[in-house]
Amino acid sequence: MDNYSNHLIHETSPYLLQHAHNPVDWYPWGETALQKALQEDKPILVSIGYSACHWCHVMEKESFEDEEIAAFMNDHFVNIKIDREERPDLDHIYMNAVQTMTGSGGWPLNVFLTPGKKPFYGGTYFPPSPVAGRPSWEQILVGVMKAFKEKRAEINNQAEDLTQHLLQSNSFGISPVSNGGKISHKDIDTMFENLMTNADTEWGGFGRAPKFPQTFSIAFCLRYYYYYKNETALRQALLSLDKMIYGGIYDQLGGGFARYSTDTEWLVPHFEKMLYDNALLIAVLCDAYQLTKHSLYKDIIDQTFGFVKRELMSKEWGFFSALDADSEGEEGKYYVWNKQEVNDLLGDAAALFCEYYDITEKGNWEGRNILNIPKPSEAFAPDKQINQAELSNILSGCGSVLLRERNKRTRPGLDDKILLGWNALMNTACSKAYAATGNTACKELAIKNLEFLLAKFSNGNGLRHTYKNGKSEVPAFIDDYAYLIQALIHLQEITGNQDYLRKAEEYAQYAVKHFMDVETGLFFYTHSNQEDVVIRIKEIYDGATASGNAIMAWNLQYLSLVFNNSQWKEIADKMTGAVADIVVKYPVSFGAWAGSITDSCNSINEIAIVGEQAEALKDCLLSYYMPNKVMQTSVNDDVAFPLLYKRWVENKTYIYLCRNYNCLRPVEHIEDLISQLGGK
Repeated sequence: MDNYSNHLIHETSPYLLQHAHNPVDWYPWGETALQKALQEDKPILVSIGYSACHWCHVMEKESFEDEEIAAFMNDHFVNIKIDREERPDLDHIYMNAVQTMTGSGGWPLNVFLTPGKKPFYGGTYFPPSPVAGRPSWEQILVGVMKAFKEKRAEINNQAEDLTQHLLQSNSFGISPVSNGGKISHKDIDTMFENLMTNADTEWGGFGRAPKFPQTFSIAFCLRYYYYYKNETALRQALLSLDKMIYGGIYDQLGGGFARYSTDTEWLVPHFEKMLYDNALLIAVLCDAYQLTKHSLYKDIIDQTFGFVKRELMSKEWGFFSALDADSEGEEGKYYVWNKQEVNDLLGDAAALFCEYYDITEKGNWEGRNILNIPKPSEAFAPDKQINQAELSNILSGCGSVLLRERNKRTRPGLDDKILLGWNALMNTACSKAYAATGNTACKELAIKNLEFLLAKFSNGNGLRHTYKNGKSEVPAFIDDYAYLIQALIHLQEITGNQDYLRKAEEYAQYAVKHFMDVETGLFFYTHSNQEDVVIRIKEIYDGATASGNAIMAWNLQYLSLVFNNSQWKEIADKMTGAVADIVVKYPVSFGAWAGSITDSCNSINEIAIVGEQAEALKDCLLSYYMPNKVMQTSVNDDVAFPLLYKRWVENKTYIYLCRNYNCLRPVEHIEDLISQLGGK
């Protein structure tokens, strides 16, 4: 449809550019389109998606490339396309509206607004012809157009009522602070019990198909085991990771995880690969490796980083957003195999490879094969009377052959915009990987990526959310600030560079000033100066990524100890108290909160390592799983930081531990510190 060009032609978002040659006269969200709607008194159609969204592509081909449909849309609506990853604030508002109206949501998201930006009707995918009780897109357009013209008063009232409902429902789960924001150990037990009601104890994970990784719930289980030695928690966490690693959701050839599984067994993924999923899975795999020292987790960390560096890293040390699920118009085509292909490529080794990776003539998905591992190598090798090391060599060699062949295929589309928050999540994953495995390449990557983020996303007046082609755009959201502050904290821990903490303090001060709601202590999603949203919302639930509020509570708790800032601790406690009841009842939706609350309930270990051998001792300590720590290292006194001040002793390197305003005697060996911590 390149005969057409619309107002998206000058955008940088790959998703918007995909629609730049539709016959629909699409506008990006902005004053031009919003003023046009007011001046012409037309309803606004907002269509939201993202570049790796399969059904977004389907609806584009079926409806948005149809010239007659496009002409009707252009005559009767102001049509706005939004990349949900560029404008998550708008996506959150209008997704909540559609879920309120219909009881469900998803992408593509199509919502109709009054000229004043207030939603009155919407849905997700609509087919070109009526099917299974679902009206066609054309029927929806005609119905909305007539209602807007003939029942305008009702439309306006409905939009006003819905907007007020969205404002009120945004306070759901937020309660007055009680008990000073404290949660008891009994509450933590209840939280775990409630989480396990959603656990799949056979295949791992939480909830039914479609199954998402739920990394925050897994991380909470690991914490619960660490503090309370509950074997059920450890078993569920490791089962979840193992089943994903062995399943089709993990790319057995190239590394990296797909977004979710369409089935209970993790076999058939939705093939898109998102930066944030891989960052979050690396992070929780690091936790699992620190706890168990199981080499499988280290291998998957290394392989997933290999995928990220190979396919999602820019020349500027930024990370791209996603790989599409589709190639050549087919979902998953790039990743699947038929048995004859594998036989031709591998020859005599094919039989063993095919049995290990579940490759059959019939196929395990639509006549083709998604590589997965029904029986892990430690069980498979003895069955085949083969040495496990020999099996590993055979599989590795065969995998390299198939990967080279796969690289000749048409690759899935790349979403090459760079998002601040998602990059910060991967930066934290890099720091955690260095801590867990000692791989210096991960530390170097974290440093270079952080330098890139600070250079490209700051313009002297706050941060920006997205970057591409040398331009940073869209004011940053609270998630961006929260994840970046968290990344700076983790990077300081692995490097000992206190400048990262100073930068974290700077951004925390900015966030408190421009995003915080004084009444609740919680943070609005958007900056106080942002005027193009119909309401300001506070996100407390975890979505695909953690609630920015949950991460900010963790950040402020940490920084309050580093900088002796009692006000920030009060804010963190107030935030926790405001959501405590709902987190305990519904931890599967609040995994990030559950984790940080559990840390606080078990006291924070304030650790300072000061002296000439601080670097070596730091790296040794980092290999231990210890989620409830604040850690700083220095080769000398640092008057700017209470944990480091007056701790230096000539020709000695001491490790200092303080908890609950009580400091223990300094020790010189990590083993002695672990003993002070109760053997954990």
